[in-house]
Amino acid sequence: MRVDVKICGVTRMVDRDAAIEGGARWLGFVFYPPSPRALSPEAAAALVQGRPGTAEAVGVFVDPDDAWLDAVLARVPLDVIQLHGQETPERVAAVKVLTGRRVMKALSVADDGDVARHAAYRETADLLLFDAKPPKVPGAIPGGNGLAFDWRLLAGRTIDLPWLLAGGLDEANLQDAVELTGARAVDVSSRLETAPGIKDPERVARLLQRARDIASLSV
Repeated sequence: MRVDVKICGVTRMVDRDAAIEGGARWLGFVFYPPSPRALSPEAAAALVQGRPGTAEAVGVFVDPDDAWLDAVLARVPLDVIQLHGQETPERVAAVKVLTGRRVMKALSVADDGDVARHAAYRETADLLLFDAKPPKVPGAIPGGNGLAFDWRLLAGRTIDLPWLLAGGLDEANLQDAVELTGARAVDVSSRLETAPGIKDPERVARLLQRARDIASLSV
C-alpha cells in the first residue's frame, strides 16, 4: 500500500529539497496572502523552476479571481491548482478551463454532511482533499492549522475521485490515520514546522520515511 505525500507550505529551498529527497509526490506552494506560508509568484518560481525529480508543484489558492491565477501562472509553472476556499463545482470547472491544469478541491470537514459534499465535485475536480474546518476565531486561515477532524467520518467511504487526507498529521499519527480512513495520499504542513512557514527538514524526512515504512508493512 503506497502512501503518497504532499508537503504543503514550502517556502525555502532546503525544505523543498528535503521533500524531494524523501520522495514526496507533491510540493505545495501557497498563494493566499493572509497565510504565513504565502509566497509571491517570484519567490515561488525560484523554488519550482529547475527542481530535480518528479514531484509535482501544487499552487494553493483560496477563492482566487482570474487575474490572480493568471498572474501566478505567468511566472510559476504549476502542475496542479488547489482550491481551498468556497469554490463551487462550477468555479472548479471554470478554473480548469482557464488554467489548463488539473484541479484539487479541498473540502473542510466537521461532520458527515461535509464529507458528502464531495459528490458535487465528481464531474469537475481531478482530486479532492479532506481537511479539518478552521478554528472559529478572527483571522483563521482555511488550512494549515494543525487540526484534525474525526477520521471515522471517512472510514469505509467510497470516494469517487482520488483524494488526500489533511489536518493535524505528523510522523506519530500517520499510520493510525491511514489505517482508519483508508487514505492512500496525505497532505502535511504545520506539524512539520519550527515556526509558521518554516519547515524542519528533519521532520520532513522522518514523515516521508514513515510513509515508506507504512507502505512496506502492508506488503
